[in-house]
Amino acid sequence: MSSTRNASDVSGVTPDGAAWLASAGTHPRSTLSLWRERPDAPLVLPCGVVFDVVSTPAVFGRRMLDRMWEEGPGSGPVAEFRGRMLLFAAPGTAQRLPALMEWEEWDARGARTDGVPPLLCHGTGDAVTVPALTGAAAPAARSGSRWLVAPDTRRPWLPGPEVLLWAAVRAARAVVRISIFPPADRDANVYDVSRRR
Repeated sequence: MSSTRNASDVSGVTPDGAAWLASAGTHPRSTLSLWRERPDAPLVLPCGVVFDVVSTPAVFGRRMLDRMWEEGPGSGPVAEFRGRMLLFAAPGTAQRLPALMEWEEWDARGARTDGVPPLLCHGTGDAVTVPALTGAAAPAARSGSRWLVAPDTRRPWLPGPEVLLWAAVRAARAVVRISIFPPADRDANVYDVSRRR
């Protein structure tokens, strides 16, 4: 992870970053060759070996990203694609994060998730569309695809499931009030125990 990066970095992908992305596929040299010919072309890459991806609605993803940069360790590469935020994560995150969310009662069935969108986890067997290598070029803007934190090294730091859960919980607290206590029963009798003798 580069200490000079920030969440508003929209620069293009470096050659080392492109090599890292291409290494996710079965034919990295072909991918790099295609990108050399068409650096403005988004590509579909498999997840699960080099990276996993956690996809969120853009607004909620931005809140997570803000928490990661303001209060935590920062992030790995991050992209936007068609109204969703793609947070690149360590391999295995897609399998582990849903279990952590369920354990924390933060999944779709949990009572603490009112108004909080589900996180879509892409791992082994899945693929994602990654933005073009160039920055905010016109074709990238038209496709709704761009890098927010572009890959810049052959071995970028990638957050694991614990970091993403931490960021999601903090982002959720900014949206809805999360309580460990069940809601009060409005019909229950209330007794003032402070007046005990």
